Amino acid sequence: MEFKVKILVFNCGSSSLTFKVFEKDGKNNPKIVFEGKAHGLLESHDKSPYIELKYNGNHETKKLSEKSHSLASELILKKLNERDIKIDYIGHRWIHSAGQFNTAFIDNNLIEKLINLIPYFPIHHPAILNVIKKCRTLLPAVPEYITVDSGFHSTIPFEAFTYAMPNDLVKKFGFRKYGFHGISYQYVTDAACNYLKSKKEGLKIVACHLGTGGSSVAAVKDGKSIDTSMGYTSLTGLVMSTRTGDIDPMLSVYLMCNYGYRPDDLMNLFNKKSGLLGISEFSSDIRDLINRISEDERSGIALKMYVHSLKKYIGSFITIMKGLDLLVFTDDIGVHNWYIREKVCENMEWCNMKIDKKKNLEAVSDNPSEINSKDSKVKILIIPTEEEFEIYNEGLKLIEGDVK
Repeated sequence: MEFKVKILVFNCGSSSLTFKVFEKDGKNNPKIVFEGKAHGLLESHDKSPYIELKYNGNHETKKLSEKSHSLASELILKKLNERDIKIDYIGHRWIHSAGQFNTAFIDNNLIEKLINLIPYFPIHHPAILNVIKKCRTLLPAVPEYITVDSGFHSTIPFEAFTYAMPNDLVKKFGFRKYGFHGISYQYVTDAACNYLKSKKEGLKIVACHLGTGGSSVAAVKDGKSIDTSMGYTSLTGLVMSTRTGDIDPMLSVYLMCNYGYRPDDLMNLFNKKSGLLGISEFSSDIRDLINRISEDERSGIALKMYVHSLKKYIGSFITIMKGLDLLVFTDDIGVHNWYIREKVCENMEWCNMKIDKKKNLEAVSDNPSEINSKDSKVKILIIPTEEEFEIYNEGLKLIEGDVK
């Protein structure tokens, strides 16, 4: 089926909103006719929110009056209207469906399901819903769809995805590791194989999706996810910007029973006030911490904990896969932050990995870059992720009736 269509893709991060308008005409790869990104939308970020817009080679930056995904999406839709760009479909990244759906058109019934899923991702889900509602209000005739972020991890084996709890509870409530950033991992896995001119079969990859909000690591073998750091929710795993990462679950019980904390208090504490922000007592932005590392002890401790948790997961996944061929860094921190990449790759000769510090420092962020030394048996790649492209592709399948 060949048709001409324009799809606007919104990708809500916890502190950002990325968008791209893809135009498909015939069998050729789609072209991007309008794109941009809003930054600093998380309340804990010290910097003022702003949005970057790119159109026909022009680059425009505008300040936002408040930290709001909804406001950012409204401005984007306004700019589309000013440029007379007519949208046929709108796609959104949804984080956690609890296994209820994958890619689906949005209607009133689905909206109700999405509202019930807010507690699974209390930072992302309300922001995504606000953007969906803004689109429904301003472009009511344009169909919208969602693509769920955890589908790539459906191949994780039982022993890696189940929890060591009574089996009847696990079955009754559907508790399991879902994993997230799957759209990104799918893209960078394909991009890595294309770059290396390699088949997926036989390739052992550890991919690090390091965002300004959430971060995770995945073990990918033969092109399939076999384990990942996030679990039933996005709270577990790495130390993140405002999220705890792995902690003893009994801390929740102690805070509730001994110190009067309520469930809402804990949700707010663990998701929005912990991580780099909680450790440093200064900022959730890793760039701010790096700038203060020589003068502020708490910033230095936060960075060490961030790197330690990342190296720990990388090492454990290498063990599970019995070796490693490729380490991938992606998303904002992974692509743009040479300091974190260097620290993570230090003293990794034990697994035949060695970074080239000069290549790492000079790496260009717009294209895949190889930053391993010549004598490193493990390749180290920086690959900018294109989650929006994967969401666009899933939308095409839905539109063409390929998703059953």
